Amino acid sequence: MIKDELLEYAETHTSAELPLLTALSRETHLTQVYPRMLSGNLQGTLLRMVSTMVRPKRILEIGTFTGYSAINLAKGLEAKGLLHTIEVNPELEEIIRRYIREAGLEDRIILHIGNAMQIIPILKEQWDMIYIDADKPNYLNYYKMLFDHLQPGGFFLADNALWGGKVLHPKKKLDKDTLGIVEFNDFVQNDDRVENLLLPIRDGIMMVRKL
Repeated sequence: MIKDELLEYAETHTSAELPLLTALSRETHLTQVYPRMLSGNLQGTLLRMVSTMVRPKRILEIGTFTGYSAINLAKGLEAKGLLHTIEVNPELEEIIRRYIREAGLEDRIILHIGNAMQIIPILKEQWDMIYIDADKPNYLNYYKMLFDHLQPGGFFLADNALWGGKVLHPKKKLDKDTLGIVEFNDFVQNDDRVENLLLPIRDGIMMVRKL
């Protein structure tokens, strides 16, 4: 994690936030209890650029929140590509659908409301990119469940891989969320089926490419 001054410098030397996403960010901060869960422009721009480089046909996002990251990721899809996104909280459905519609992405983003562990098995897809930003104790479960459904050369991206620095604490003192992140990070680091890079952007993004 970088110092606040350097983070501010990075943000001021990143392309300006898209107006629609500025509106979504503002509404999220005004209406949601934990607005920090929103990606923000620095991370959102990274997700959009990575997606644009990969040009995926199919993206799976686990943890939609208010739709900020889904909109960014979907902008990198190939011409007929689709993004499936799963959100457990039904109270967020209205804001998600409204901003997807305003972004002109209704035919590119498919929203699922419910438990990801139950929804994932019924999605009969092979994924080019998977973005995990949901319940931390299940990060490793999502990874194991989806590994065989990720195309060779495809990417996992996992948010909160640094978890506010708590990953540095001794394991015996970890809460279940931090332990979930640590177990995921350690498993990926020792998985010879992939190459990985932990990016110290915002709260950390683990980038994993399937060999």
